[in-house]
Amino acid sequence: MSSIFTRIIRRELPAYIITEDDKCIAFLDINPLAKGHTLVVPKIEVDYLFDLPDEIYSHLWSVSKRITRALDQCGWGTRVGVAVIGLEVPHAHIHLVPIRNLHDLDFSKPKLRLTSEEFEEIKNTIIACLSKL
Repeated sequence: MSSIFTRIIRRELPAYIITEDDKCIAFLDINPLAKGHTLVVPKIEVDYLFDLPDEIYSHLWSVSKRITRALDQCGWGTRVGVAVIGLEVPHAHIHLVPIRNLHDLDFSKPKLRLTSEEFEEIKNTIIACLSKL
């Protein structure tokens, strides 16, 4: 069975897509720790990030760096925290989370509840910041 991320890649499920190319896709986490919480996901379905082919692995980090630069401009945090957990969805992915302190990257914290309008606004803000890079 396809992972939820593969279903997003195939457009079987909706997502707030930030950017996409032939190797990966980045979209907002629908259960975010903070405004701007973005997932960077390879298009190939591999469970463990460190099992990805080197080219895809390096590309994910390059895209993550670019999105981080955009998130830095958005003002939702003083840094962008990065997490690779890999337990919740069996599809490799990188979490990019705007943070102000160490505890902001605690995945046991209650998640934000945002409206679709708020998600759209966040997505558009990130895309606008990306376009300035």
